[in-house]
Amino acid sequence: MDKICQLLGIEYPIIQGAMANVSRYQLVGAVSEAGGLGVIASGGMSADELRRQIQEVKKMTRKPFAVNLMLQMKNIEELVEVIIEEGVPVVTTGAGTPKNFISALHQANVKVLPVIPNVKIAKKMEALGVDAIIAEGQEAGGHIGQVSTLPLVRQVIRSVDVPIVAAGGIFDGAGMLAVEALGASGVQMGSLFLSSKESPIKEGFRNLVLQADETTTVVTGRRLGHPVRVLPNKMTEKYIRLEYEGASDEDLMKLAEGAMRRAVYEDDVEEGSLMCGQSIGLITESQSVDAIIQKLMEEYRQARLKLINQ
Repeated sequence: MDKICQLLGIEYPIIQGAMANVSRYQLVGAVSEAGGLGVIASGGMSADELRRQIQEVKKMTRKPFAVNLMLQMKNIEELVEVIIEEGVPVVTTGAGTPKNFISALHQANVKVLPVIPNVKIAKKMEALGVDAIIAEGQEAGGHIGQVSTLPLVRQVIRSVDVPIVAAGGIFDGAGMLAVEALGASGVQMGSLFLSSKESPIKEGFRNLVLQADETTTVVTGRRLGHPVRVLPNKMTEKYIRLEYEGASDEDLMKLAEGAMRRAVYEDDVEEGSLMCGQSIGLITESQSVDAIIQKLMEEYRQARLKLINQ
């Protein structure tokens, strides 16, 4: 997986997923300092707040890090300006097309990696000139597509020529080796870092993550075409019931408004949105980011050695 490391200037082919309200400088700086690529989730931030987050990461590490841009944000142009002004080396994107910003970002030597859910969008992103593509399967937490990681990654790799990063349901070194066999140049992981000691989630949320298994998560928003994978609670039960009773988009948005922030910062495990993926089934302890990454790479090496010796 040297290709993505060389492209991004990182030691290990591991990108930390951009988790809303979770991927703040404490987590991001720790991931980058440990040899991966930490990613600030800028969704919901003002330009000033993003600048502060970037500057705090710079205090923690001199290694590369990234900012994730939700392209439907009303202040997206201001956020792009901050990224360029602060010299952020990598951007990942979601919720829209980076078409209007690629030229300016490339002129500022910023690598652009869109997160995509299907082959059609992957081809469009390659045509725009992106540097690599993150193909994310529906096993991932948060906003998801309709295709699972295994068929998605392989079909995307066969359809485009840029490096592909696999995401969705990958949580250990054996999983890294598996997607490398498909042709992936790296991995993106979110849920694994959600439980880390540097993650800002509080005790209630953290305990639910550590206690969950691979069948625990539910998906809301399927009927409306905006699926989100989360842990079940009172809010999701109400949401799914209203969804299938034909509630309006407005009523459902009102129910979910502020739910992510309630989960992360208020530890509201009943009315908050506890976003995480299916990989949490084997995440049973909270470790430091450095310990997580070192364990991942040792697992990867052992899995590769075992395969060679079979």
